Amino acid sequence: MQWTEMLLAVVSGFALTIMAMPIVIGFFRTKQLGQTTRDEGPKWHEVKTGTPTMGGIVFLVAAIISTIWVSIWQNVFSIGIVLTLFILILYGLLGFLDDFIKVFKKRNLGLTSKQKLIGQILGGVLFFGVSLYKNIPTELAFPFVGPVNIGWFYGLFIIFWLVGFSNAVNLTDGLDGLVAGTASIAYGAYAIIAWNQQQLDILIVCLTIIGGLIGFFFFNKKPAKIFMGDVGSLALGGGLAAISILLHQEWSLLLIGLVFVMETASVMIQVTSFKLRGKRVFKMSPIHHHFEMSGWSEWRVVLTFWSIGLLAAGACLLIIL
Repeated sequence: MQWTEMLLAVVSGFALTIMAMPIVIGFFRTKQLGQTTRDEGPKWHEVKTGTPTMGGIVFLVAAIISTIWVSIWQNVFSIGIVLTLFILILYGLLGFLDDFIKVFKKRNLGLTSKQKLIGQILGGVLFFGVSLYKNIPTELAFPFVGPVNIGWFYGLFIIFWLVGFSNAVNLTDGLDGLVAGTASIAYGAYAIIAWNQQQLDILIVCLTIIGGLIGFFFFNKKPAKIFMGDVGSLALGGGLAAISILLHQEWSLLLIGLVFVMETASVMIQVTSFKLRGKRVFKMSPIHHHFEMSGWSEWRVVLTFWSIGLLAAGACLLIIL
């Protein structure tokens, strides 16, 4: 696969997103539909109330369309692409239903956590089932040990990985441009790994998503004209987990997705500390809000987290490659 074909995959996702996003923003503004800021969130985020959301639909559809046509054109359409697109679509659909209920039905809670969890687990079960049917290895590489075939336990790992990282990216999506940047870096790292392994099918998926995210960022940078919503964040997290599995570099996501891990850990620490000690460790969680409450500007938090993500991804690539 030449550089021109790889560039085409990025440009395709970017162009479709750039063209469609103004239409979606215009629709939400005409209908006066927008996100309602949570009461427990930072008070200065109240100015964001009414901002259109569900922008993830655009870059998600753009990436899916681009992946299908570029992979068919390059003759690399595969079961790996099918599995990845399945997770992107299913998790995106769960996020869409959650956002739709919040925005159109005016119910702030959207889907219940139980409903989303059932859908996410179902996705993991089907992902594993197809993997077994297609004889995709059920080996998990352990540090200092190497690949170990763990059989059916690999299915439990897949479910945990998909559910965990889809929710981790969802938790991170709290500041303008934060996930657009950190997810682009993570997918960029996996694009390099896929290229090194000559898994051109996975490479195309990564590149089209990156193109879509770059296009989305132009509308999501501060002050955001639109948010990605759960439809975008849940799909992106599930997609990262799926790609790490298909590349058999599962543990790499702990480093490549370090920002998402930090955000999730901060919530777990905060909740555990409050329940056991009655005290909070952070001023607010997820941790990006802690830095906001400490006086950091939104841009400073976003750029710092991007830098952490870039350094962690670079370190991981050095280790793997």
